[in-house]
Amino acid sequence: MKGILMLATIVLFCSTINATAPTDSIPSDAKDVSSPEAIVAAVYDVISGPAGQKRNWDRMRTLFVPDARMVPTGKRPTGESTRRTLTVEEYITNSGPFLEKDGFFETEIGKKTEQFGNIVHVFSTYESRRTLNDEKPFMRGINSFQLWYDGERWWVITILWQSESQDTPIPGKYIGTKN
Repeated sequence: MKGILMLATIVLFCSTINATAPTDSIPSDAKDVSSPEAIVAAVYDVISGPAGQKRNWDRMRTLFVPDARMVPTGKRPTGESTRRTLTVEEYITNSGPFLEKDGFFETEIGKKTEQFGNIVHVFSTYESRRTLNDEKPFMRGINSFQLWYDGERWWVITILWQSESQDTPIPGKYIGTKN
């Protein structure tokens, strides 16, 4: 009986480790995951493109840990604050068709980075346009990236974001700051 209990404990422990181990749908590009700056740039690159262009969602998957979350926040017309928590797959399914149909280019216009050991927080201010030639962005906001270095490469753990509004303009300290 002790042997069966020990074996069950080992199997449970090993399956827990495997369930949380990062996996890729395809191998990651070493350039994409070599630094916090590179992985943030890769996320912007994947979601950006002209109308009608398919995005490389397999590349997107290689940037995130399997249990990563993407969390858009905002306000309802009633003024109530809201958030929606998505897996990377849910983001691809829900947002991918719109990005590909209408065209979407998200460009970083400011960054504030803080690091402690193997974790990094990046406040990345963005502008969004439908085409690269659009004179003005249709949206601006801040993406809050939480990144983790596993000893070999960087991973996105979470992206939490909020678009700018009349009630919540982006403070000047987050525009043009590259540190």
